[in-house]
Amino acid sequence: MDTIVTLDVYSPLMDQKRYDQDDIIFALATPWGSSALAVVRVSGEGCIAKTAQIFSRPTALLKGESHTLVHGSLIDPATNKAIDEVVVSLFKGGRGYTGEESLEISCHGSMAAVETIFDLFRGLGMRAASPGEFTFRAFMHGKIDLTQAEAVMEVVSAQSQKGHSLALRRLEGDLFNLIEGFKRELLDLMSILALQLDYGEDEIEEDIEFPTAKVETIKGSIEELLATYTIGRLYSEGAKIILAGATNVGKSTLFNLFLKEERSIVSTIHGTTRDFIESRVNLEGIPIRLFDTAGLRETGDTIEEEGIKRTHRLLDEGDLILLIFDGTEHDEESLSLYGDLVEDPRCIVVWNKSDIAPNQNFSNGFTISAKRGEGFKELSREMLKRLRKGAAALDDQQLVIESSRQHSELVRTRDALERVVELAQGGLPLDIIASEMNEALNGLGSLTGEVTSSDILETVFSNFCVGK
Repeated sequence: MDTIVTLDVYSPLMDQKRYDQDDIIFALATPWGSSALAVVRVSGEGCIAKTAQIFSRPTALLKGESHTLVHGSLIDPATNKAIDEVVVSLFKGGRGYTGEESLEISCHGSMAAVETIFDLFRGLGMRAASPGEFTFRAFMHGKIDLTQAEAVMEVVSAQSQKGHSLALRRLEGDLFNLIEGFKRELLDLMSILALQLDYGEDEIEEDIEFPTAKVETIKGSIEELLATYTIGRLYSEGAKIILAGATNVGKSTLFNLFLKEERSIVSTIHGTTRDFIESRVNLEGIPIRLFDTAGLRETGDTIEEEGIKRTHRLLDEGDLILLIFDGTEHDEESLSLYGDLVEDPRCIVVWNKSDIAPNQNFSNGFTISAKRGEGFKELSREMLKRLRKGAAALDDQQLVIESSRQHSELVRTRDALERVVELAQGGLPLDIIASEMNEALNGLGSLTGEVTSSDILETVFSNFCVGK
């Protein structure tokens, strides 16, 4: 056998017109809406010469060095009037984000001005970029791998500082470097197989033992990375926490304590909260959607009854449920009223109003005073423990994965390596073992984009916002 490793050539999206790399593309890189400044990104060979046709200082633009700024105005060729005063950032010789000639125009943040600039670009034969097309071009030109491309959107969509820091490590190439290390080790092992397959046993002077232990070590490292997926998703996607219980037990007071502001109306009148109220909070880096719900009780009020129905729907969706009782009125026999809910592993029982019932001594749950904040730290620690499912808190330097695609490819690789070990221990022919090693390598290649179908690329880049 001359070649054992067969990394497939990917089939990119260039066959789709909206990802045609021969086009010059443009898009707004900053959010839509009025602001002091806006940034318009342009990329494609010849884009600087095209833009010079509508620029007040065309020579400065054409002769400017890469990574320099040029001040001037964009001119409407039909009227010869200035559209806007701008600063143009030049990127020549493939040194920009996309790996091709590009520029970024900083203009005033009027949406009317931005639309007029877009019309000028269309008149020059440029087209509006598709979602993720700038990052797609960066990937196609080898500026980034597929894990870094995914990290671009993960950084942009991060809901907490912790999530942003974790995504930034992947964007900086830490995941790519780790995967490349696995790949190099497997290729070294493949060379041992190649030697044994290319020469008969009688042609090799020394017995060569298949390095099963080395395969086990690589598989173990991949399993460690796979184990970070759940916690990675938690820090990126967050969790839903539902505050539930009867009327007037202090749900709204606890809700306000989480938010550190008076968001929910607090009243001694039963049924004050008739519909759920949602807000976002951050619990040690985990983005939380917190819901204050209508009190659970029998009622003849049609509006309140609808609110209670919505509460039950939320209870089905929640990652954690804080079932709150009034410690001055309820005792542990009250738990029987919520039998199924109390037994739910997502449920944490909370006994509220310890400030006016100081002799509370409940064997199940946590005792707090939502009004004074007593017991809140202990409750928060239990919530974090449940959400993390026993995993330790992450620091900003840890490498985790949060992409379901990456998880699937790592599982594919691990499973292939498991089969390699089983086959080697069973004494099966080396060409069969080589086939499974190839499968493991293709899994790692797909992870970084070295082996990727156009369908996968479409899925990755179509989820981006325009301008990225």
